[in-house]
Amino acid sequence: MINIEIPAADISIKQRKQVIEGDEAVIPEIYGFIDFHLIPRDKGGIILFYNEREELIFVGKARKLRPRVKKHFEDNVSPIKDHRNEVKKIDILIVEDPMEREIYETYMINTLRAKYNVDKVFYK
Repeated sequence: MINIEIPAADISIKQRKQVIEGDEAVIPEIYGFIDFHLIPRDKGGIILFYNEREELIFVGKARKLRPRVKKHFEDNVSPIKDHRNEVKKIDILIVEDPMEREIYETYMINTLRAKYNVDKVFYK
């Protein structure tokens, strides 16, 4: 039997409003999120999207995390395109090795039963 331990999130961002102090620049929000700058641009990893009840709604992987997370909120082919308003929290796990990303993604989809993942699902 293979034992896979899901690592803790390296970065977690939640929807929030910007509190402007002094001459601070306004950060444009995307579906209520303003902390995309905390997600590394050039690292690979796993992305977990949660709803307001902390239920996992989608798991994805990316070679470049920040652009991929933003793309989920912008493009018309994202599996969560009809559920973007449900996303209240995003966890990021930095995983550089492509094989490990694939394994973690498939394992998390099936173990944690991500609501809107349709590919790589073995539990239905």
